Amino acid sequence: MLYACYILYSEKLDRYYVGHTDSIDDRLKEHNEGKSKYTSKATDWVVAYSEQYEHREVARSREFEIKRKKSRKYITWLLANK
Repeated sequence: MLYACYILYSEKLDRYYVGHTDSIDDRLKEHNEGKSKYTSKATDWVVAYSEQYEHREVARSREFEIKRKKSRKYITWLLANK
């Protein structure tokens, strides 16, 4: 099983969301159905970026690394260099 660190984007909110999961498709569906309190204000989330890892711990660490930067500039850099 592979795990992913992912970045979602909502055009409606003009915001990014960073997370990790073992199923991006299922997780995206949950976000768009309002099942996550952090993303429930929009239903137009799309996967803008993802990285695959063999271990959940590595995907989670990468998620936290991106979140620690607290930088939209860094996220746009990641998207431009994917």
